[in-house]
Amino acid sequence: MPQTLAPKTWQVPARAAEAQQTVSHLRSRIFTCFFVLTQQRSHKRQRQSSECLIKIEYNPTANCIYGKTCKDPSPLPQEKSYEFRRNLLGLDKCNACIGTSICKKFFKDEIRFEGWLTAQSNVSIADVQSNEGNYTDITAGWRSVLLSRLMSPHLHEISDNSICSSAGRGKSCSIETVLKATPRFQSWVRSNLLLPNMVKGLTAPMLRCPSQRLLDRIVRRYFEVIDVGSMQMKHFTIKDKLRLLYTLAVNQHALIPQMFPGTEGWPFLRYHGSCGRVMVWAGSTPIRRLFCASLERRADVAYQLLHITESLRSNSLQFNLFYTNVSEDTFGTLDDSRVFIVDSSAIGIIDLKEGYPADEGLQTEHTDVFSCLIGSCEQPPPCETVRVAQSFILLCQHVLHNLLGPHDVQSGRLPKTALSELAICADQTQSDQRITSAVQTLKDILHSLRPCSSLYGYRYPECLYSDKF
Repeated sequence: MPQTLAPKTWQVPARAAEAQQTVSHLRSRIFTCFFVLTQQRSHKRQRQSSECLIKIEYNPTANCIYGKTCKDPSPLPQEKSYEFRRNLLGLDKCNACIGTSICKKFFKDEIRFEGWLTAQSNVSIADVQSNEGNYTDITAGWRSVLLSRLMSPHLHEISDNSICSSAGRGKSCSIETVLKATPRFQSWVRSNLLLPNMVKGLTAPMLRCPSQRLLDRIVRRYFEVIDVGSMQMKHFTIKDKLRLLYTLAVNQHALIPQMFPGTEGWPFLRYHGSCGRVMVWAGSTPIRRLFCASLERRADVAYQLLHITESLRSNSLQFNLFYTNVSEDTFGTLDDSRVFIVDSSAIGIIDLKEGYPADEGLQTEHTDVFSCLIGSCEQPPPCETVRVAQSFILLCQHVLHNLLGPHDVQSGRLPKTALSELAICADQTQSDQRITSAVQTLKDILHSLRPCSSLYGYRYPECLYSDKF
């Protein structure tokens, strides 16, 4: 059996002279190094200091190199005008927006875009859909967050133009006025309950066959209103109803983590709030950065992904949450190595308790401007077509094959059975029962490869005393 080389780790001091010499020595192995300059205030002046360490890891088996820099508090942003911030956040488009629950923190500089930290950046933060940022409050120091829009600025512009065009007003109009005048929104104004016929025709995957119980949960958990907890919308103002309808029509991503929060055991990142068309989430590390990690680390991630997918289908609330599309960008990890779903825009929901009515197709009154705000009027497939193993198939096809590969078998550390079961899981011609069986076998193999150390804080030290963790 060939000798397996363990991953090597170098701790490189980031002081300029020493770092330059060390990096030159590792030039053949290192793709890119970043030096993080922390800001320290001394004698009422800011000076730069580079006291952090750059951790560089090399995995000979996977032929991968990756680096991780230490985290530092975000420096103060450049001065930005009030109007600039309003336009950047999309507040000028409200109430065709998500909400305003966290706007005060933006204007008090308690939430900062990373893009503001680079004065010479060639890419404007106004041109991308998501940005890394920093967030603070009186209870904690700075921590990383993700700031994302409902959709890209380009698609938002197309969507806004389509709203004006639907009313015959060219490319410039009050989009809020146009949306309020639609028959769909008028039905929202007259009702204190969110009913299935009021969301029919919207393209959100979770609204393809919504039960009344699901819609009640949307209203009861809606974070952007003052009085949260009621199934009725009596406490909703007209602007609150428009914001909720607009969010449902454009991107459900802002709503699912509110309906199924991580504090209740669901695998979704914490939702901090929104301002205009920008949402604020807890920061995470994309799992693509772990494709070069050790087999033990990748096995732990793969096991969690399978476990998460299984728990979405089988839970005490009797809601079947399933993937309609999945990619490596769907998931991320936190500092304790726990895996979370970071993009829930493609998750469908079937109520296993109340069921769903047969798909009767869309009537003319169900297709309006709200049905096409994302640039497409295409409806998701009927819930009757959703397979029991659909989520497992998509996960194995698009994510797990990047975490487990032939080189792991060649190294002698991963049994061949794992790849054969993974292939069955990704084969949509297999029966649901066979795929489910393959998933269970794969989980058992991965469970035996998971290490028990303090690096996996989400299950340490429990794993020292029980094989369950």
